[in-house]
Amino acid sequence: MAQPVTYCRGGQSVEVQATVGRTVFEIADTYGLVERSESRDFLVTAADLVLAGQAVLPERGDQVREAQGDKVYVYEVMAPGKEPHYRFSDVYRRTLRIHTRQVVVEG
Repeated sequence: MAQPVTYCRGGQSVEVQATVGRTVFEIADTYGLVERSESRDFLVTAADLVLAGQAVLPERGDQVREAQGDKVYVYEVMAPGKEPHYRFSDVYRRTLRIHTRQVVVEG
């Protein structure tokens, strides 16, 4: 169920196979109110995330571009509050779960 997506940082990019998922975050504000937020997650093999010849880890502000038909959905790497913007999904640290939010649709 993996599909090709393009991972971008600045002027560099790499096409990787990603499985799409989601994470629901619950963040309490200073008044104790809980806000729910959902991210679109991309699960990729860590070894495939290579930019400029070097393996990298996701950084806030990077983008994931997902083509669907004649449109390209652009997602920014981010997570709400102080939550981490990625996690390893397995004990061997081979798969990254990258949290994103859609920022634009092109096309």
